[in-house]
Amino acid sequence: MKIPFNKIFFTGKEIIYISEAIKMTSVIGDGYFNNKVADFLENRLEVPKVLTTTSGTHSLELAMLLIDIKPGDEIILPSFTFTSTANAILLFKGRPIFVDINPATLSIESKEIEKKISEKTKAIMPVHYGGIGCEMDSIMELAHKHNLFVIEDAAQAVGAKYLDKPLGTWGHIGCYSFHGTKNFISGEGGAISINNNNPQLIERAEIIRQKGTNRNKFLKGEIDKYSWVDIGSSYVPSDILMAVLYAQLAAMDEIILKREIIVNHYIKRLQPLIGRGSLISMTNIPEGFKSNYHNFYIVLRDEQSRDNLINQLKIHGIQSYIHYLPLHSSPMGRILGYSPSDLPITEQIGATLLRLPLYTDMTIEECDFVIEKLYDILGG
Repeated sequence: MKIPFNKIFFTGKEIIYISEAIKMTSVIGDGYFNNKVADFLENRLEVPKVLTTTSGTHSLELAMLLIDIKPGDEIILPSFTFTSTANAILLFKGRPIFVDINPATLSIESKEIEKKISEKTKAIMPVHYGGIGCEMDSIMELAHKHNLFVIEDAAQAVGAKYLDKPLGTWGHIGCYSFHGTKNFISGEGGAISINNNNPQLIERAEIIRQKGTNRNKFLKGEIDKYSWVDIGSSYVPSDILMAVLYAQLAAMDEIILKREIIVNHYIKRLQPLIGRGSLISMTNIPEGFKSNYHNFYIVLRDEQSRDNLINQLKIHGIQSYIHYLPLHSSPMGRILGYSPSDLPITEQIGATLLRLPLYTDMTIEECDFVIEKLYDILGG
């Protein structure tokens, strides 16, 4: 049996919606399916405004422009994240201030954030790892205390909640991804939510997203021609991509439930292995968190054990992968003045975490095959 690490799930309606988009000639951005996706997410997230984007990366860049980041502004974020989170800051000559992670959730450790706040701090950027999330109540208290923006990198967290509130909606701005590796996909694509009912902020987001023009007013019939009014870029996705995404989002509950069944099966079957041999922990969903079950990971005792397990699983036809190489100890992180010892938990997790196969249509039989090989290899 061969078990891939990931397999894209299709609902069966993607081709139908793509055909509809083509027939309506809404292949450019902000057509019928862009609006359907935005409306769906606004209702699901219960936020005033959602705008689709060409990627989760571009959502983060758009957020930086919305908070008027200036050279030298500091933004606090975890090092255990994808490069896009930090690149969005550096692109506008801001400075990423890395903070260690909570070993229970692998998201930013809220207790460490305040230690890094300075007079130059502009925002906090929590990253919701694996669809589980951060302690957003504590983070928002800190932000209010120090008058800081909160931009949530919820790329992996669409459909997840903390204290029954959707992740991405706690802060001022939420950023989402629909990359092909996510639970709900459009190949490439993203979205940004404006979580406060601020007409000026919403209008500026629309302008920046439309290359710095007031084209949205023109599309709404509010003006007879549009012009250049602010800075901006091309952040509007094709309606064909949004047709794919709308089919995916319409099946959101089904997709989350299918993934939940597999993750719970992993947790139940692997629990006896924890603390025996080289396996020390695995995906944990603390009380108060509602995951969207984006990934399932285990943590080994050391890097050698992790790498050996990858090779052994590969022999049995099972694909497994490490995750982020910590940004603070990367070549770019060292240029910024960081060293591996600065964030010990992040460094340890980066060296010992292994993600196991998880995809929406994964069967219990496929999951059991992975589990049985883990027991064989780890000596359970």
